[in-house]
Amino acid sequence: MSRKRATRRRFLALSGAAGLTGMAGCAEQIRSATGMGNGDSSDETTDDSDDSVPGLADGVPPLETEFNSRERLRQPGESFDDFSDLEPWTVEQGSGEADTDTVFAGEQSFKLQSNGGENVVAQRSLGSEDMAETDLSFAIRTTTPESITVNLRLVDRFGSSKVYSLREITYRSPDIGWFRASPGVFQQSEYEPDLDNLDRLEIQLLHSMPEAEVWIDDLRTHETPDQGYVMLSWDDGMLDYYETAAPLHDEYGFQTVQAPVPRWVEQGEDGTMSRSELIERQEAGDQIVVHGTHDPMAETDESEIEGRLKADKQWYIDNGFEGANYIVYPHNSYDKTSLEQTTKYHYCGGFNQAGDVNTTNVYGFDPLALPRTIGHDLEISKRCVDLAAAHNQCTILNFHAFDANNTMPEGDYETLLEHIDSADVEVITFDDLWKMRTSNR
Repeated sequence: MSRKRATRRRFLALSGAAGLTGMAGCAEQIRSATGMGNGDSSDETTDDSDDSVPGLADGVPPLETEFNSRERLRQPGESFDDFSDLEPWTVEQGSGEADTDTVFAGEQSFKLQSNGGENVVAQRSLGSEDMAETDLSFAIRTTTPESITVNLRLVDRFGSSKVYSLREITYRSPDIGWFRASPGVFQQSEYEPDLDNLDRLEIQLLHSMPEAEVWIDDLRTHETPDQGYVMLSWDDGMLDYYETAAPLHDEYGFQTVQAPVPRWVEQGEDGTMSRSELIERQEAGDQIVVHGTHDPMAETDESEIEGRLKADKQWYIDNGFEGANYIVYPHNSYDKTSLEQTTKYHYCGGFNQAGDVNTTNVYGFDPLALPRTIGHDLEISKRCVDLAAAHNQCTILNFHAFDANNTMPEGDYETLLEHIDSADVEVITFDDLWKMRTSNR
């Protein structure tokens, strides 16, 4: 079997050939291309060199970020519905109303609530809207993040549909706030919907709680990229990765993202990679990103959170890890306070993690609230890859160690790599995803 060498150099060359929009050199052009003006797309340059990507480090990054990525990139793409007028919307199930006190942008948001344990469905007519080659993103806030799924369902005039789905929200209450979601396609009708002849757009809130409460705002559109992407994310820096998974990745030329725990590395925790082994993997092409103190971010005392983030990143810098601008939240735990502090030290990361397909589009997600899927099941993971290939989106798959219940067995993992190798996708790292996200499409 021939092997595709999906290296970062190859990815950047391909993305350059495809015309990925980069950032201009001067300050005014950067502000325009990253949404610092009115939030809508402006004229963009085609310079896609690494030097033109804001925040992309050349080597080990500095301790503090140069800008707040969530603020600079808060309104990518083009506005589709700012919910200033709810007349086009009808609530078919549950209840909905305008909220002028809780908004992401503009004058009001769309507040949706369940009547007890039922799901919520709101819809609006799309008339002659053409949504072909178009991805969507929206701002979301919820007081009930546990066990909730948020769908955007496009339905054509013949009843065929395409469903974009955010499968899980691990934003911890009660310290909640807004984040932007740009979910990938979860499912599509057997008969492909006619996206340039659509009937309606539905917002669905599916949950298994006594009640659900969600605010939606600032629905925006984005270009669909030219292909699909896969990120293989390994947490905790386990020796199992180094001894078993890494040789398989090298055979296929796949780079991965590693998020080791500093204390375990320093103490030589049994079954954990050493610093020299992590550096070896970095030199082989893997990206070593921050995992930091292995306690939930949302449970850290507010007075301690900045110091924790600062000290954690400093360890990665001191040890020569070039991916320190990116972060993986321990236990997928974060809240409003931790996000506000995280922007001082990191540009991109997350996650909202789910056990089912939980993918993202590449141009519209919140830089610090990405979704990913637990790599515990081969068939689910293969479906993530297939959907990424079919709909030109990104799947981030998460693993720990082959003897853990949140990671598929070694044999299944090798089968997954074979499947990725044969699929129309590129295996990428955070650097590659960050470059696409800052293009503002």
